[in-house]
Amino acid sequence: MSVALQGRSLGVPTAEPVARRVAAVTAWALAGLALAALVVHAAGGLGGHASDSFFDKWVYDGIIVGSAVACLARAALVRVERVAWLALGLAVAAWAGGEIYYSVALADVGIQPFPSWSDAFFIAFYPLCFVGFVLLARARLSETWASTWLDGVIAALAVSAVAAAFVFQLVLDSVHGLDGVLKIGTSLAYPIGDLLLLGSVVAVLALTGWRPGRTWAVIAGGLALAAVADHVYVYQTAKSTYVEGGLLDTMWPASMLLIAYAAWQPARPGVVRLDSWRRLALPVLFSLTAVALLVVNEVSGINDVAAGLAIATIVAIIVRTAWSLSENLRLLHSTRADALTDALTGLGNRRQLLADLERELEWTTLEDPRVLVLFDLDGFKGYNDTFGHMAGDTLLARLGRNLKAAVQPYGHSYRLGGDEFCMLVTSVPPGVEAIIAGAAAALTDQGPGFKVTSSYGVVVLPREAHETSTALQLADQRMYSRKEARPSSARRQSADVLLGVLREREPELHAHVEDVAELSLAVGRRLGMSDAELEELQRAAELHDIGKVAIPEEILNKPAALDAGEWEFVRRHTILGERILASAPALSPVARLVRASHERFDGQGYPDQLAGREIPLGARIIAVCDAFDAMVSSRPYSEPVDVTAALDELRACSGSQFDPEVVDAFVEELMARPGTPGAVGGMA
Repeated sequence: MSVALQGRSLGVPTAEPVARRVAAVTAWALAGLALAALVVHAAGGLGGHASDSFFDKWVYDGIIVGSAVACLARAALVRVERVAWLALGLAVAAWAGGEIYYSVALADVGIQPFPSWSDAFFIAFYPLCFVGFVLLARARLSETWASTWLDGVIAALAVSAVAAAFVFQLVLDSVHGLDGVLKIGTSLAYPIGDLLLLGSVVAVLALTGWRPGRTWAVIAGGLALAAVADHVYVYQTAKSTYVEGGLLDTMWPASMLLIAYAAWQPARPGVVRLDSWRRLALPVLFSLTAVALLVVNEVSGINDVAAGLAIATIVAIIVRTAWSLSENLRLLHSTRADALTDALTGLGNRRQLLADLERELEWTTLEDPRVLVLFDLDGFKGYNDTFGHMAGDTLLARLGRNLKAAVQPYGHSYRLGGDEFCMLVTSVPPGVEAIIAGAAAALTDQGPGFKVTSSYGVVVLPREAHETSTALQLADQRMYSRKEARPSSARRQSADVLLGVLREREPELHAHVEDVAELSLAVGRRLGMSDAELEELQRAAELHDIGKVAIPEEILNKPAALDAGEWEFVRRHTILGERILASAPALSPVARLVRASHERFDGQGYPDQLAGREIPLGARIIAVCDAFDAMVSSRPYSEPVDVTAALDELRACSGSQFDPEVVDAFVEELMARPGTPGAVGGMA
C-alpha cells in the first residue's frame, strides 16, 4: 500500500490534499485582496487616477473571470450538482464576456453602440442563472412539495411587484425616447431580468423554509447584490447621477465572487419543515403586500407591470391555498392508507379487517351471506428459524401476493400480523369451498428442507355470528381446531398413540371405534355442530373406549354374561378413559365427553347419572352410535342383529336411554345412505 493510501486509511492528511487546500486558501485570499483593493480604489482613490485603467479593466475583469473559472472548475471536478453549477458557471462566464468585450472594444469609444455585444453577454446571464438556480434547488431540496414551490413563486412575484413599483416606471420613462424594437427590448430586458433574479432569490429562500444554510445564504446574497446594483444603476442613470468607477461598480464583481465562493461550500440537502408557522405567515405577508400595492394603484396609480405582478401574486396565493388543501387531503388519505395497510405484504391489516367486517355485518343477510376465513401458517416458525427473518419476510410477502390474487375476484385479503392471514368473501358464489381451498393453496409453499401450509377456520355471516368479535373468535377457534387435527399436531399425535395402543390390545375394538367415530361425525354435521365441536366429537368417539385397556381381557372377551362385580368393573372404563385422556393436555377437552358417553337420557346411566341436556351433546351422539354399532357387530357375548332391528331398538329406547333428537338425526343419516333397508335406492 502506498504512503498516500496509508495516510488516507488512517485519517492522516496526505501531501496532495494539503497542497490543494493551501492552493484554494491562497486563491480565495488573493481574490479577497483584489476585491478589497478595488473597493478602496473606488472609495478613496487608491493609486490615483493613473491607476483607473488598471483597476477598472484588469482587476475588475480579473475578479469576474476568476469567479467564472471557479464555478466551472466546481462543475468539472465535482460530480454532485454538476449540471447546476455548470449553468451558473456559464452565467458568470457570460457576464465576464460582456465585461471583457466592453473593456476591449467599447470603453474608449466616444459614442457607444446600443445594443452591443456586451448587452448580449449580460442578458445571457439571466436565463443561465435561472436554469442553474432551478437545478440547484431541485438537487438540494429533495423533499419539497408543490406548495413549497408555490410559496417560492408567491415570494418572487410579491418582491418583483414591489421592485417594479419603485424602479420600473423609471425604465419605462427612459425608453420613450428610443426608436427600434431591439433598443426598447434590450432596455427592458435588464429590469425584467433583475426582477426575476431578485424574485428567484426570495423564492429559493422560501423553498428552504427561510433557513437557507451557508451555500444558499452566500449565493442568494451574491445574486441579490447584483440585482440591487442593477436597480441602483437604472435609477441613477434615469436621474443622471451615475458616476463610472464608483462604489456601485464594485458590487458586480463582489456578487460574482460570492457566487463562486458558494460553489465550493459543502453540498448539504435542505429539509423543509412542513409544520413550521413560517409556511403560513410569509404567504400571508406577501398577500398583504400585494393588496397594499393594489390599494396604492387605486389611490395614486403605479405602473401596469407592478399592478400585474401584484394581481399575479394574489392569484398564486389562491392557487396555493387550493393546492395546500389538495395536499392535505392526499396526506390524510396516505396516512389513513398506511394505518390500514400491512407494510410487508400490502394487504389490509387488522384495523382494516375490523372496519370492513363491521360494515359487511350491517348489510349482510341470510340470503346474501359473507364468509370470513382466518388462516394461520403451519411450518413457518421452522422456516424462519432455518433460513432467517429476512427470508421469512420475503416468504410472507410472496404468500400475501398469492392470497390477494386468489381472493381479489371475490372479496378482500388481510394480514393480521405474524403468520396470520384472513380473507372476507363478500361475493359468495355457490362453490365457495373451492375459493377457500384456493386461498389455502395460495398460502402454501415448499422447497428443499421446508414446507409451509396453512390451517383455517370458516365462519358464515350472519348465520353463525352477528358481531365482529364473535365472528373472529369463532373463526379463531375453528382454525386452531383444524390445526390440532393435523397429523403433526399435539392432539392428533396423542390420539394416534392411544389408538395404536387400543389397536394392539383389541383389534376388533379398534374397528368398532372407527365406525363409531365415522357415524358420530355424520350425525354431528346433521345437528349443525361447528368445526371445532366436530373435531372434538371425532376424537372422543375414537377414544370413548380407551379406558377398556385397563380392563382384564378375560372380562372383555367373556362369552357368558357378566356378573355384578364384573359389570361394576366394566362401568369404570369411562372414568379410567377420562383419567388417561386428562393426562395429555392436548386431549383434556375430549375427556369430559368420554366420561359421559354411557350416561342415559333418563338419568339412569353411569358414572354420574346425568340426565337430558346435562349430558354433553357429543356424548349423547356417541351413545347412540356406539349402541347401534354394538348391535350390528359380532361380539363374544352376543350375535349381531340386522340394521332394521337395530333401528327399531334405537327408536324404542328414544327418550329413555337415548336423546330423541339424536336418534332422529341418526335415523335420517342412515336412511340417506345407499344400502340401508328402506332407504331411497337401498335394499328391498
